Amino acid sequence: MRLKNFSPALLGLGLLAAGALPGCVAARKYDDLAARQRADAQGKAEAERQYRAATAELQKTADALAQQRLDNRRLEDDSLATGTALRKARGLNRDLNDSYDRLLKNSGQELASKSSDYNKVAKDLARREAELGALDASLRTSKTDNDRLGTDLKAREAKLAELTQALADKDRAVNDLRARVSKALLSFNTSDLQVNVRNGKVYVSLSEQLLFKSGSAKVDPKGQAALKTLATVLQEQPDVNVVVEGHTDTVPIKGVVNGAKDNWDLSALRATDIARLLAAGGVGPARITAAGRSQYVPVAPNDTAPNKALNRRTEIILTPKLDELFQILDSSSTGAPAAGK
Repeated sequence: MRLKNFSPALLGLGLLAAGALPGCVAARKYDDLAARQRADAQGKAEAERQYRAATAELQKTADALAQQRLDNRRLEDDSLATGTALRKARGLNRDLNDSYDRLLKNSGQELASKSSDYNKVAKDLARREAELGALDASLRTSKTDNDRLGTDLKAREAKLAELTQALADKDRAVNDLRARVSKALLSFNTSDLQVNVRNGKVYVSLSEQLLFKSGSAKVDPKGQAALKTLATVLQEQPDVNVVVEGHTDTVPIKGVVNGAKDNWDLSALRATDIARLLAAGGVGPARITAAGRSQYVPVAPNDTAPNKALNRRTEIILTPKLDELFQILDSSSTGAPAAGK
C-alpha cells in the first residue's frame, strides 16, 4: 500500500478501532499499522532517491546531448575534420543509446514520458550522421575531380610549353630568313628593295623601277638578277612558302598592254612572270603562289607621284611552313576535355 493513499483520517479511525478492541488485539493491529506506515515511508524515500538519481542521469544525458549538438555544428563548419567528427558522433551516439537504455530500465514510469524525446534525439543524430556521410562522399568526389583537373592542367601546361617553343622556333626561323635575304640582296638600292618582318612573315618589297619598265609585264635584266639571288637563298629554305603579289597605283592603263586589259590583269601578269623566274631559279613551283592585287592594297594614298610610285610594287611574301605548329594546335583542340565532364 502506497503512502500517498494512506490518509491521517484513516489512521485515526484505525486508532479508535484499536481502542475499542481488547488490549492485545488493539496493540497488535496498531503495531502492524505502524509497521506498514514505516514501510510506506521507506518506499517513498527509496522512490524519491531513485527519482533524483534518474533526474540527475537525465540531466547528464541532456548535457551530453547539448554537447553533441555543439559538436555537430562544429562539424558543419569544419569539413576538414569530417572523418574524425563522424567517428566521435557515432561513438557518442552509441553512448547516448546505452544511457537511454539504462534510463529506461531504471527510471520506470517517471521516465516513460521521455521516450519521445529520446526518439527525436536518435532520429536527429541519424539524420546528422547521414548528412555527414553525404558530405564525406561529396568531399571524396571533389578530391577526385580536383585530381583529374590537376592532371588536365599539367597536360595543358605541357601543350602550352610545346606551343611556345614552336612559336619561338618559328620566330627564330623568320628572323633567320630575313637576315639571309637581306644579306643576299645587300647590293641592291634600299629605295628599290626592302626586307621587313610583319605578322610572322618576311616581306621582300621590290619597286616597279627595279623590276619592270612602265606598263610592262616582263621583268627587265636588273630585276632578273635580284630574283635570281633571292631564288638562290630560297633553295636553301625548303620549308618556306612563297607568295608573289603584284600591286599597282590607281592610274588605269591605256588600251591593252602585253595582254593586260586593266591594272588587275597587269598586276597578275607581273606576279606570274616573277613566279616563273623564281621557279626557273630553282624554287619548287609547288611552293609558289602568284596573285594580282591591282590597286586595292596601297601602302600610301594615290595623291602624289611619289606615293603612286610606292604603290607600284611587287611583294614577295615568305612564310615558314607551320605544319608542326598546326599539329600542336590540332592536338590541343581535339585532346581538350569536354565541358562539364
